[in-house]
Amino acid sequence: MKKLVLPLSLVVPMLVFSQTKKRDTTKVSDIEEVVFQKKIVGRTTDLSTVKISAKDAKNVASISGGIEGILKTLPSVNSNTELSSQYMVRGGNYDENLIYINDIEIYRPFLIRNSQQEGLSIINPDMVSTVNFSAGGFEPRYGDKMSSALNIYYREPEKFELGGEASLIGGRLTTGFASKNKKLTALFSGRYRNTNLVLNTLKEDTNFNPTYWDFQSYINYHINPKLSLSFVGYYSKNDYEMIPKERSVDFGSLQRPLNLTVNYAGKENDQYKNMMGTLSMNFKPSDQWKFTLDAFAYQNREREYYTIASAYILQTFDPITGAPVTSYDSGGQIDHARNDLFVRTYGTQFRGRFSPNVNTDIEVGFKYEKENLKDLTNEWKLIDSAGYSIPRPPDDPRLGIGGDLKLLYNIAGKNSIEPTRLSAYAQYSQKFFWGTNKVFINAGVRVSHWSFNNETIFSPRAQFAIKPDWESDMLFRLSGGVYYQAPFYKEIKDLDGNFNNTIKSQRSIQLILANDYEFQMYDRPFKLTTEAYYKKMDNLIPYYMDNVRIRYSGKNNATGYAYGIDTRLFGEFVPGIDSWLSASYARVYENIDGRGNIPRPTDQRFRFAMFYQDYMPQFPSMRVNLTLTYAMGLPTGAPIILDQNGAPDVTAAYQYQRTLTSYKRVDLGLSKVFIDSKDKKKKYGFWGNFEELILGVQVFNAFNIRNTVANQWITDANTNYMYPVPVRLTGRFFNVKLEFKIR
Repeated sequence: MKKLVLPLSLVVPMLVFSQTKKRDTTKVSDIEEVVFQKKIVGRTTDLSTVKISAKDAKNVASISGGIEGILKTLPSVNSNTELSSQYMVRGGNYDENLIYINDIEIYRPFLIRNSQQEGLSIINPDMVSTVNFSAGGFEPRYGDKMSSALNIYYREPEKFELGGEASLIGGRLTTGFASKNKKLTALFSGRYRNTNLVLNTLKEDTNFNPTYWDFQSYINYHINPKLSLSFVGYYSKNDYEMIPKERSVDFGSLQRPLNLTVNYAGKENDQYKNMMGTLSMNFKPSDQWKFTLDAFAYQNREREYYTIASAYILQTFDPITGAPVTSYDSGGQIDHARNDLFVRTYGTQFRGRFSPNVNTDIEVGFKYEKENLKDLTNEWKLIDSAGYSIPRPPDDPRLGIGGDLKLLYNIAGKNSIEPTRLSAYAQYSQKFFWGTNKVFINAGVRVSHWSFNNETIFSPRAQFAIKPDWESDMLFRLSGGVYYQAPFYKEIKDLDGNFNNTIKSQRSIQLILANDYEFQMYDRPFKLTTEAYYKKMDNLIPYYMDNVRIRYSGKNNATGYAYGIDTRLFGEFVPGIDSWLSASYARVYENIDGRGNIPRPTDQRFRFAMFYQDYMPQFPSMRVNLTLTYAMGLPTGAPIILDQNGAPDVTAAYQYQRTLTSYKRVDLGLSKVFIDSKDKKKKYGFWGNFEELILGVQVFNAFNIRNTVANQWITDANTNYMYPVPVRLTGRFFNVKLEFKIR
């Protein structure tokens, strides 16, 4: 009986993207044990996981941020705005994605309405060591969301370091150290960003003053080889001030060009403060056992205040002379909001892993959360068109008969709840040989209970992979299960502004079939990944998208389904540097109250993306990276419309089905490396203190394409026809940045 030692990448090669391993063609019989070597930080048993290089994520030219910026080049991930770090996965919306830092779930701001309000993502690329991303079919240890799971692991410094970046839109400074005996390590980082220069590329006369800054820390103390303590701390403050003055938008067609001119008065002033702290104890008494106990707390304070009055005129022009021909509408509107939100979540979680051998893992976990939500909402909109308000009152004032003044909508609520959330999971992972074929399985179950709606959900999940003993290096994967979208602040809040304690979790039954094919081309390694999926969904809560904010109806009155196919070609298009091409086709539909299937607001359809890196062979210190995205336009419906009872009606989507224009964008990063950490030549004098020194130029939206993030709806007073006026995104912008790292 023999003992066979194999590297991990031969069994689950899709977990390793840096290079393609040569196929082991050795025929084996009478196998007693299979040993998979090399354990790495942030290792995962999840077969659906894609590993992203932290260095690639740091180098990508992206306004929204490094990690999310590079995620948006994957085939299953979609976004129609460059100013936001939020993303949609396989027909899901922004709220359906799990995000973890060191296995602790984190939250994004809730009241973000426009993409320019968002600011910095919580993920700091300078602190990242490992990025694991799953677009669906993930294992039970991840929480109750329907679309994706992103797990980020922060790194421990090995010695003193000081590095940072300065650019036209902000900067960051990171420092770390490790004690001589390596027992104590600490990493601290602060970031600042002001996107005023980028927002000035919008074609409107507006004073912007967006300032975002944060501070993070990651501290580890290794008491002994078996016991260690770690702490992750985070504080951020985003201030967004906007004073609009004038806006002019040209749209329509060549035969019927239209123009909307708007003059404004008033301003918007928003604040978002986020704090998080996690204390973790890791105990590993032996190679077979590992225990982790986490205590965490998260607090979020958000304030959204604005009162903006506007007067507008909608008219068309003669395409030859350019003179005004017809005025379709003139009027004004007042947008008002005084929204305050306080969210505090704290609790503890325990995780245990038992590995009787290197091929088997049994993992269990339990989590307790206490939540405190306080919500004050006062938001309304008044539209006046040609002397009367919209919606029209029953009595027509044009005939001299008075009618009541009505707001387009009025959302008001005062809510305060303190529910408890409990969850637990158990999963089993096994690697083994089936004949001469290598097999991996992962199966388990997750159960959760929320006291607010007194609902208990049960989520079985499973993964299977087989690597046949073929000449071609292929791996086949099958995964799926029942995935819930556990409700939280956004889902439980209806369009009247009240919390609905009868709301239930949305449910998705998923099935994913995938293939990984590794091969050599031009004597370099490549990998082609193809995934086909189907989701059957029920208990859905209909919603509409207001720019990047999602507003739910507060009712489980819809069903739906999604399907699609993703493909990604990954490899060394240029020797020694990873690049990839992504393409996907996806559809997602919903049926509200049995009225029939219509596309959901996140119906993606076709999408193509590319992340490409290169350098000059004669001058390897001159480097370039390019990000290209093409995505078909998302569906968009009319704004809030009142039903017969005066309540907001989300089913108006059946009457006003529109599609935004395609999203097309190219971002380019050029850099000159003066000092490289890989350069073994020793520097002397002042430059001897530097480990890295890089000067870069970034060209955002290189072709100056004016993409559309949403529509503003203007009503023709004479015909009641609603014109979709596009809300444009940023234009071309040149950014200069300097990166450094000191020994």
